[in-house]
Amino acid sequence: MFIVSQPPLVIEQCKAGVVGSMPALNARPAEQLKEWLEEITLTLAAHNRDFPSQPAAPFAINQIVHKSNDRLADDMEIIAHFKVPLVITSLGAREEINEAVHAYGGMVMHDIINNTFAKKAIDKGADGLIAVAAGAGGHAGVKSPFALIQELRQWFDGPIALSGSIANGNSILAAQAMGADFAYMGSVFIATEEARASDVYKQAIVDGTSDDVVYSNFFTGVYGNYLKTSIRNAGLDPENLPVNHEKTMTFSAGQAGKAKAWKDIWGSGQGIGAVDQILPVKKLVDKLNREYTAARLRLGYSSNLVTSMEKS
Repeated sequence: MFIVSQPPLVIEQCKAGVVGSMPALNARPAEQLKEWLEEITLTLAAHNRDFPSQPAAPFAINQIVHKSNDRLADDMEIIAHFKVPLVITSLGAREEINEAVHAYGGMVMHDIINNTFAKKAIDKGADGLIAVAAGAGGHAGVKSPFALIQELRQWFDGPIALSGSIANGNSILAAQAMGADFAYMGSVFIATEEARASDVYKQAIVDGTSDDVVYSNFFTGVYGNYLKTSIRNAGLDPENLPVNHEKTMTFSAGQAGKAKAWKDIWGSGQGIGAVDQILPVKKLVDKLNREYTAARLRLGYSSNLVTSMEKS
């Protein structure tokens, strides 16, 4: 959700009862992060005062902890100041980051694409894991969710969220049936009114299917899933993208012009075939809840999505 997530989206997700999150790097200039976290915390606190029987879910901030992120230290100070409940880390496990979050009482979930990275993350102090399986939007792995979750559950009994093509209530229940505690969803929220994405991007999500998604490392040096429509608009052939051996974001002169990853080259997961309209966040979560509840009833369960999340 790089660029796409911003306070209105996060706030409405939390008010609807699901954990809303956004990358710290979405705040540009860097000083804007403080303003955004203040907006989120004050708005959710006011909601909780006004609706004590329906409190908002906690929110999360995503942090790229790779050495290329020169904002990491400053952004972590702001995160600690606002005591962000949940920090999601990716592209490297950092013990000092985990300790900084634990110092104020927060929790850390770490993005992983395989069992090896998962063990490193827990060894360095992460509280939980986000299993980024095949078909996830943006930077993603290639493991089947079945294989990835079952390997993780052989040794880890802490919180796990599953990411990868999850776009309706049925797939949320399936994630839990496989052994995950939570479903981690991104692409479906791009097609919401509150998302900071262009109307063309949102409509491409609505119109697209898994056939419209390509897996490549050309744009950032890390493999991820992107919409073919945006790649064609940049003057490139999505079926014949070169491999980025240098692991740097490059475009060949005359092919992509000024197109940039995430802004012009759009991330998307393979689950977008389930998205058929642009909705406000509240209506989308209500829809997911109805689908989830119906799926549980078919299997003889009774609790709905929000109740199930609260139990987890």
